Amino acid sequence: MPMLGAILTPHPPVLLPEVGRGREREIAATGRAMRAAAEAVAGWSPDVLIVASPHTILYGDYFHIAPGSGAEGDMSAFGAPQVRIGAAYDAPLRDEILRRAQELGLKAGTLGQRDPALDHGILIPLYFLRRAGVDCPIVRMGLSGFSPLAHYQLGRCVAEAVETLGRRAVFVASGDLSHKLKSDGPYGFAPEGPAFDEAVTGAMASGDFLRFLTMDQSLCERAAECGLRSFQMMAGALDGLAVEPRLLSHEDTFGVGYAVALFPVTGKDESRRFAAACEEARRERLARRRAGEDPWVRLARLSLETWVRTGCRLDRLPEGLPREMTGQAAGAFVSLHMDGRLRGCIGTIVPTRENVAWEIVQNAVSACSRDPRFPPVEAGELEELEYSVDVLGKPELVDSPDQLDPKRYGVIVSAGHRRGLLLPDLDGVDTAERQLEIAREKGGISPGEPYQIERFKVVRHQ
Repeated sequence: MPMLGAILTPHPPVLLPEVGRGREREIAATGRAMRAAAEAVAGWSPDVLIVASPHTILYGDYFHIAPGSGAEGDMSAFGAPQVRIGAAYDAPLRDEILRRAQELGLKAGTLGQRDPALDHGILIPLYFLRRAGVDCPIVRMGLSGFSPLAHYQLGRCVAEAVETLGRRAVFVASGDLSHKLKSDGPYGFAPEGPAFDEAVTGAMASGDFLRFLTMDQSLCERAAECGLRSFQMMAGALDGLAVEPRLLSHEDTFGVGYAVALFPVTGKDESRRFAAACEEARRERLARRRAGEDPWVRLARLSLETWVRTGCRLDRLPEGLPREMTGQAAGAFVSLHMDGRLRGCIGTIVPTRENVAWEIVQNAVSACSRDPRFPPVEAGELEELEYSVDVLGKPELVDSPDQLDPKRYGVIVSAGHRRGLLLPDLDGVDTAERQLEIAREKGGISPGEPYQIERFKVVRHQ
C-alpha cells in the first residue's frame, strides 16, 4: 500500500490546555488546525505513523531511529506531568527502513539512544491524534546534520519500506518555523525570520517540496528555524506521489512560526520526484560560488586540495597574488562548510608567517586536518567544500561589552594563558552577550572569572 499522506505540525507546549492554562487561546487558529489535521488522519485509518521530530535524539553524522518495542513520555518539563502518552513501535517497519537506508549508504541505526522518553516534538502531535482516535504504532525518526538530499532519501526509504510491508502509513513532520519573528519574542527578531516563514509556508501551500530542499542555509540559520529537516524527510516519503496541499494555519503570536499543513495523497505523479532537481541545484550553486572565488579563497582551496590529494604542503605561492596578500602579515582564519554546515575552522589570532598568503596556506591545511571537532577531510569531499577566509585586523582592548557589535567585530576573551576567540557575523550569534559566552566556552573560562576583552575587525573573503 502507498503512503496515505502526511501532516506537518508545530509543537509549542503552550498549545495544550494543561500547559497553556488559557494562553492556548492566543494561538487558537493553530489549535483548530491541529484538530482538523488529526481528524483528517483519523479518516485515513492508518496502520502506522512515521513521526520525525527535531527534539528526538540528533547526531551530526547519523540518523537515529528509536529502538525497542515502544516508549512513553510526559509534559512534566512544562508543568503538566498529568499529560502522559505512550506509543508502541512498529519494529518490523523500522527494521525495513534501516535495511534500505543502509543499502543506500545512509548512516542510520538504533544505536546511541540517551533518553528513550518521547520528546515534546512527538508528544504534541500525538496528543491531538490520540484525541481524534488515531491509536496506531509509530516509528520515531531523528534528524541529522546531513544534507537536505540525505533527509529526502531517508524519507524515500520510509515510503519503500511501507510499500514492501503493506502498511497504511501517514508521515508526521513535527517542527516549528522561525524563532526570530518578533523583537519582543523570546528569541528576538531577525529579518530572515519572516523571509523564512514566507518561503516555507509558500512551499506548503503550493506543494512545491523542492523549495524545502533548496532553501539558503544561511537564511535558515539566521532565522533560527526548527523543522525544515523534518519537512525534507516528509517530502521524500511522498516522492512520486500526487498530493492535495492544504496549508491550514500559520501564526506568529509569540514570535515563533507555527504552521499546520495537510497533504493527502491522491495518486501517483512522476513529476514529483525532487531528488535529481535538488542535486542539480546544489551543483549549480557550488559552481557559481567556485567561479566567484577571489585570490584569498582560491589559495585556501589550492593549499587544502594539494594536502588532501598528495599529503604534501604547497612549497611555493602561485604567481599573480595581490600585494595585500604578499606584502603584509596578519592573522587569518580558514573556515570550511559542506551542505551549509561547518566542516572545519582553524586560524591564527596574530601572524605566524611572513605574509597573509602563507598564513592562509598553513591554516587551510590545519582546517581540514587538525580541527578536533571533525575527522580529516577526505578526497571525496573536495568538490563539496565551500571556503571562507577571514583576515584579522589588530585586536584592541575594550572596557565593556557595550563596545562590542557581533556583526561588526570579532572578540577575544583572555584569562591568564586561556583565550577564546569568536569571529564576527556568525549565524545565530546576534548579541554581544552570546558572543562572549561562546568565546568564554572556547577558552575554558567560567562566567564568574575575571577576563579581558579585545575586539577586532576582519575582512571576509568567500
